[in-house]
Amino acid sequence: MGAVMAAEAPVHATEETWAFPPADGWTFDQVKDLDLPFDWELVDGKIVVRGQPSVWHNRVRRKLANALDLAVTEPHTVDDETCVMLDPHNVRKPDVIVYDPTGLSLLETGCVPVAHLALAVEVVSPGSRSDDRILKPALFAQAKVPYYWRVERTREDRAVVHEYWLNAETRSYFPAPPHPVHREKLATDHPYPVQLDLTELTAGL
Repeated sequence: MGAVMAAEAPVHATEETWAFPPADGWTFDQVKDLDLPFDWELVDGKIVVRGQPSVWHNRVRRKLANALDLAVTEPHTVDDETCVMLDPHNVRKPDVIVYDPTGLSLLETGCVPVAHLALAVEVVSPGSRSDDRILKPALFAQAKVPYYWRVERTREDRAVVHEYWLNAETRSYFPAPPHPVHREKLATDHPYPVQLDLTELTAGL
């Protein structure tokens, strides 16, 4: 009797099979067309559910993206809640990104390749502290994203921005030397000149 042929790996994930990835994990091409009732990221080939952000988180993310967009200089562009492909098995969705769209067809691009990023911004939530403070900066640094901002919520519900620069040799971030922590005002020249009144991010909350 001939050997039993191994079952072929699924070509695409479906709404019924997304939770059961093949041995090598899903790739973005296999899951990009899924219509799932929740927001998700692809982590080591597995679909991971993203938590529901608070009103504070959404307000800060949106206003910060708007401020970066108003100050943007060519060739950069700004988006929020846009997926970034680290590799085919890892797709993350930073709160805000600044990137160079040169060579990308934005109407057809399902995910921004990480090599195009100039800045990744994460607004920390109770359910994402370890990811935003440890894991994601390590991933973006390994991918050579030049700048990373982490936005923390103070006890007074204000927004504080921690600015990091990339050490290209070690592929790790270090606190920005001039002003590593921005509390009421943010002023930086990286990835382009930006000045922002941080108190405006939470005005009205």
